[in-house]
Parts: sequence; structure tokens; C-alpha cells
Amino acid sequence: MREAMTRPARPTPNPSREREGLSRANKPVTLAAVTGAHGVTGEVRLKLFGEGVQSLKPFKSFNDGALTLKKLRDDGKGGAIARFAEVTDRNAAEKLRGTLLTVPRSALPPLGEGEYYHADLIGLAAVSDSGEPLGTVVAVENFGAGDVVEIERPSGKRFMVPINADAVPEWDGEKLVVTSAYAA
Repeated sequence: MREAMTRPARPTPNPSREREGLSRANKPVTLAAVTGAHGVTGEVRLKLFGEGVQSLKPFKSFNDGALTLKKLRDDGKGGAIARFAEVTDRNAAEKLRGTLLTVPRSALPPLGEGEYYHADLIGLAAVSDSGEPLGTVVAVENFGAGDVVEIERPSGKRFMVPINADAVPEWDGEKLVVTSAYAA
């Protein structure tokens, strides 16, 4: 969920984007998904989208207060087992299958210089370093060698760019700049 990237000097904030950021701060960020029930007492299995079970521990409430976390533990397989106050039996736990666990963006810990949350990149306009519009960031993936952004062109075609200083020299709340050599 939180990855570091070295980049040149931080872009100058755009005041109009900071005003828009008020709604962006409340934008829900998905931290996990319920994959099914675990046992008969209402526990659920979670697929985690952050850095392990630790990424959920700071939060006691999910989905605008609809789910209150009572207990959380690592499942030993890269996921987690959770118990919510509102879920008391296996049938209720099964009904949660597919539910995404979200928190407001403003509830996430502050980032250090050069760090980003994937949710902050998705939806950004992508432009080349010469100013040519390329499309919109639609996904951030990691296949083991580092994060990669997927950009959708207006034509619907997509391409991927690694997030490193050579390929993505800068980004801010408005746009992600891609070096022309990677914008093919």
C-alpha cells in the first residue's frame, strides 16, 4: 500500500487542487477484502492489500462505521482472520464474502518524502515530459520488481510504466509525468 520512490524536488502544490483535496481526503481507500467465513463463530478470512496484517491494526472501524474490528490475526498464508462485532455466526460471515474493507484516505498515516499510496495515483492524468496528454492512471500493480502504473489512453488501449525516477520523474495531485521513452 505504501511504497517509496525517489524523485526530484517535490512539485509545488497547486492551491486549487488542495481545495479539491478535501473531498479526496474522504475518498474511501480499500485495505482488504473478505474472502469467506472462517469457522462457525463469525470470523472471516481477509485478502490484504497492504503490508500484512499490521496495515489493518491501526483501524477499529471500516466501511463508514458499518464494521467494528474486535479481533485480528495473521492467517500464516499472507492473509488475515478477523472478527467484527456485527458478525456473530457463520451465515453472517458468509454474507460478507466479497465485501471490501475501506477507510477514509484522511485516516491513513502521513507519508514521507517520495512515498505514495496507490490510491493517490489512480485517476491521475498521465502526461509525457513534453506535455503531451497520455491518458489516465487506472491501476498500480507490483509483479515483484517494484510498482508499475497502468495508463489507459483515450482510445482505450493501455500501457504500463515502471514507477522509478527514470520513467516517472514527477507526480503531484494533478498529474503523473512519464518520460517520453516510456510513453510509447
